[in-house]
Amino acid sequence: MNFPKDLLGIADLTAPQFLKLLKIAQALKRELRKKGKNRPLLHNKTLAMIFEKPSLRTRVSFETGMTHLGGHAIYLAPADIQLGVRETVADAAGTLEKMVDGIMARVFKHETLLELSKSTKKIPIINALSDLEHPCQILADMLTILEKKGRLKNISLAFVGDGENNVTHSLALASGILGIDFRVASPKGYRMLPQVSEQAKVLAKKSGGKISELDKPQEAVENADVVYTDTWISMGDESSKKQRIKIFKSYQVTEALMKLARKDAIFMHDMPAYRGNEVAGSVIDGRKSVIFDQAGNRLHAQKAVLVSLIK
Repeated sequence: MNFPKDLLGIADLTAPQFLKLLKIAQALKRELRKKGKNRPLLHNKTLAMIFEKPSLRTRVSFETGMTHLGGHAIYLAPADIQLGVRETVADAAGTLEKMVDGIMARVFKHETLLELSKSTKKIPIINALSDLEHPCQILADMLTILEKKGRLKNISLAFVGDGENNVTHSLALASGILGIDFRVASPKGYRMLPQVSEQAKVLAKKSGGKISELDKPQEAVENADVVYTDTWISMGDESSKKQRIKIFKSYQVTEALMKLARKDAIFMHDMPAYRGNEVAGSVIDGRKSVIFDQAGNRLHAQKAVLVSLIK
């Protein structure tokens, strides 16, 4: 199966491509567990990892993934390149294309990824997070749901919190692609970007999924198979921390809220998590929480992306 050159957003993937990536991730995970190592599918391949924002899970999963697959990853910290400051994005991309086999970038602005893509002809650009989307996280999320629930089609997935963030956007689009009943509960003024919401709804019409934007967390969580939340204060929002905590106070995922979901519902969070804000400690550390399985699946989902895009 052919895959797109780049993975900039989750909707770059068709449903068959999405499901194929999950199958590859599952196969690589089984191989690692059974044999203790993966085949060197990326022998002598090098991945440049551009970080404008720090991350635990993103760096470790990509770097470990390249090592498992026989390749090599180079960590480029914010001060190493200073995209758009020390030199243009186009110049950095053109230089890297002559030396590496792929670029993974974790950036502030999605436009940076678009420029990296435009400035490279042969090597893939992988979105490891932007202000608009977080596709690699959502691939790991869907892998986790598939493992825990045995299916994706017709799963009811409730997201409670900030509808404007990158995780919410990619979850909505993935739900539209895969036929998931996605419900997002957010305060007024913090809903998904209109263009993302509309795109997700168009995709859902084709797949049999459903996208609902709601005001009350209780409406979203009722009979849900999966309850998901994310931090209320993303990197870049620190100046409005007090205001955001006040606005989102009633959107905390509590034990009482979880009781409205199905008895076998699972709780998910992409982390880092802030207990006492978006989620109660008793929920995220409770028996329904799958956050560490979810985090661990970043490794396997990332490896599937790498072997499918790097040639």
